[in-house]
Amino acid sequence: MSQLISTDYKRLIVGLGMTGLSAARYCQSRGWAFDLCDSRDVPPGLDAVRSEFPQSAIYSGELQAAVLSQYDELIVSPGIAVSHPAIAAARQAGARIAGDIQLFADVCSKPLIAITGSNGKSTVTTLVGELLAAAGKRVAVGGNIGIPALDLLRNDAGIDIYVLELSSFQLETTENLAASAAVVLNMSEDHMDRYQGMADYHQAKHRIFQQCRGVVVNRDDALSQPLVSDKMPRLSFGVNKADIGQFGLERIDGESWIMFGTEKIIAASELKIKGQHNLANVMAALALIKLLSVDITAVLPALREFAGLDHRCQWLGNKAGVDFYNDSKGTNVGSTLAALYGLGPEINGKIWLLAGGEGKGQDFSPLASACERYAAEVLTFGADAGTIAAAVANVCPVSQQVTLAEAFTRACSVAAAGDVILLSPACASFDQFKNYVARGEYFAQLVKTEISTEVAS
Repeated sequence: MSQLISTDYKRLIVGLGMTGLSAARYCQSRGWAFDLCDSRDVPPGLDAVRSEFPQSAIYSGELQAAVLSQYDELIVSPGIAVSHPAIAAARQAGARIAGDIQLFADVCSKPLIAITGSNGKSTVTTLVGELLAAAGKRVAVGGNIGIPALDLLRNDAGIDIYVLELSSFQLETTENLAASAAVVLNMSEDHMDRYQGMADYHQAKHRIFQQCRGVVVNRDDALSQPLVSDKMPRLSFGVNKADIGQFGLERIDGESWIMFGTEKIIAASELKIKGQHNLANVMAALALIKLLSVDITAVLPALREFAGLDHRCQWLGNKAGVDFYNDSKGTNVGSTLAALYGLGPEINGKIWLLAGGEGKGQDFSPLASACERYAAEVLTFGADAGTIAAAVANVCPVSQQVTLAEAFTRACSVAAAGDVILLSPACASFDQFKNYVARGEYFAQLVKTEISTEVAS
């Protein structure tokens, strides 16, 4: 590790990405002395960082225990595992290991809704923010989505409620979040390249419940159940019939309804977002705001207008009766299962599933049962194409391609009216794309071109 500026302080911010820089600006605003480091030899924008924080030492290159152990506190960015030997050595030497969410929790005095889960957390976080705004609350939304949590504090006087999406990486360095309402939406394998197994991943996610004041529980996912006192205020949701005082789904006169006990809340047909997994997301959002005593009926107009987020089971169009859906954010098996089970029962035909990329050490075998039920064919591509194909080959047709474009071309040549062509990769994108957004935008362009050929002809 090379030292680029020679100054010694007791706080060290580890990682110079968006979160690390937000932590640096926060520390600077409070008059705290701090130094900076990054594991990259030449961090992007280094000259700008040096100019913005001229009083800070900046270290670059492989993290060194001898350097990190000099500090009383390490503020670690979520992209850096706290299990790194240099960070572990600093902890052993007595350093406090914190992250931006812990710094936020240390000073936040307003109600906080905290949301995590393997899938759906961005949708639920955004929806909760929109519903609270519709209810007349001054709300700030951020964390793992949009604005870093510490940047939200700049306007603290003008905020009634904070809503944070939190990743397992952020929660690793959080000790006492004390959320007014917290939820783990669901749990499925993800980031197995960072965690030792599901138990390790589960432990990180469930740190969201530390010192919380109310919980929302997914009845359909045992791994989302928090270990908190039975006296803790709680609401539950599930895609089955609701108990009194809980959220659920019920079929009434041929229509699916979101219910609160025996009370009809809203019909599925009134929503712009589709699929059973999105109905679960809606119920989770309603439960979270209800825990904060928000009037549900007052926010229903905003709920009807919510169209969902890009790259999350996003409908792109139709050609000759075939619908195209972009679920590029489906970067793990659980997310792809949610898309399959969400769309499958709602269509007349079958799903042509485009899946592939970097699997992050996941087990793809859970895809088999859903693919057997709903998939016409699984078209795999990218680094783990063969692994995915092997996991489902015994239950449904499979074709292996090299690129997403090749998989898409194959699907378009065989799909029929009533079918769906679904990009839900179950994998990270980094083998062929910068990120899931770039992958989704590329897929959307493929769809746009395909649909336009019908008009041109």
